[in-house]
Amino acid sequence: MDSPLPILQEEPWFKKGLKFHCTGCGKCCTGAPGFVWLSEEDIERLCKHFQLEREDFLKRYTRKVGKKISLLEDKKNYNCIFLRGKECSVYEGRPSQCRTFPWWTDNLKSEKDWRETAAICEGIDHEAAKEIPFEEIQKQLRVDRENDEKCKCVST
Repeated sequence: MDSPLPILQEEPWFKKGLKFHCTGCGKCCTGAPGFVWLSEEDIERLCKHFQLEREDFLKRYTRKVGKKISLLEDKKNYNCIFLRGKECSVYEGRPSQCRTFPWWTDNLKSEKDWRETAAICEGIDHEAAKEIPFEEIQKQLRVDRENDEKCKCVST
């Protein structure tokens, strides 16, 4: 009996690294409706930041979407409710989803997806950007994927 052929792993298109430097423009926190999913760790960190009990924080700043919890958005412009001008008012306590941007799986599926992200994120290929090594990108992708899983298990 012949053994099956091994599954070939295609090398990621970003194997040589990518250039990124956060400019603090705040554009990743603005625009069309979306979701900032929260894990238990995110909720704990934000409760500590605001010095609020979990129930109070959830009532004031979140909404339930299916079985997951997301931050509320500004109803007028869909910006993150924690965006003040161009700055995050909860930067030290910000959710994991925000911490890993732009290193999200959906942004790195293809070079085309990365270019679409670059259209809204001026930090991608910015003149001050340093090359982010493949290993660091992979680390951030793991954090993003782990956080996605954690966000599916949050209770209200």
